[in-house]
Order: sequence, then C-alpha cells, then structure tokens
Amino acid sequence: QVQLVESGGGLVQAGGSLRLSCAASGRTFSNYAMGWFRQAPGKEREFGAAINWNNGATYYADSVKGRFSISRDNAKNTVYLQMNSLKPEDTAVYYCAASPRGAIAVARNYDYWGQGTQVTVSS
Repeated sequence: QVQLVESGGGLVQAGGSLRLSCAASGRTFSNYAMGWFRQAPGKEREFGAAINWNNGATYYADSVKGRFSISRDNAKNTVYLQMNSLKPEDTAVYYCAASPRGAIAVARNYDYWGQGTQVTVSS
C-alpha cells in the first residue's frame, strides 16, 4: 500500500521559511518523479516543484523559482520542500505526489497523493 505522508506545514510570517517533508512508503519510487502541488481556497491545484528520484533533476514553477528548493533523501525515502521568502500568496494546502510519467507539472499524471499539509503565511 503506497503512502505519502506530508509534514512540516504551519503558520509563518511573510519573509519566513518552512521545510515540508514527504515520507514515501509502499513501493520503490526510483523511476518516479516526486512533486509538490498546492491548492488555495477557491483555486485549482497548481504545480510547485518536482524532482526526478533517479538523477535528482529538479523543476520549478515560475511562481516559486528562486525561493523554494526541492530535494530528496534516498536512504529515508523522503522528499523535502524548503520554502524561503514566503509570501501571503503562498498560503495553501501543500500536497506531495508521485508520478511514473513525464509531464511532471500536470497533476493528472500523478498516481499517488498525500493528504496535504496547510501552510499559512501572514502579512
């Protein structure tokens, strides 16, 4: 049974930082892309960042590029999202997801999803 469990969300002031974690279990993800998406109230789920588990190649949405950093720890089967210089518009539920396909910015290509973790950035 595949499980993705996010943690690390919370309330932070604008300009602050948070690090999200996604612990993956239940299968081998070596040929997968691991992504972080977010969804704010009343908005569609949007792509944030992704990493290729095999070679560590990373991809970012323009809205987070230069502020967020995605990484993985193979030994712990965990993916991280370091979020710096947070803005109120970053407020959303953040989801970890796993995709065996390309087109990593497309939510429908992800097979597995975590339950989400709330990030709230106050102004």
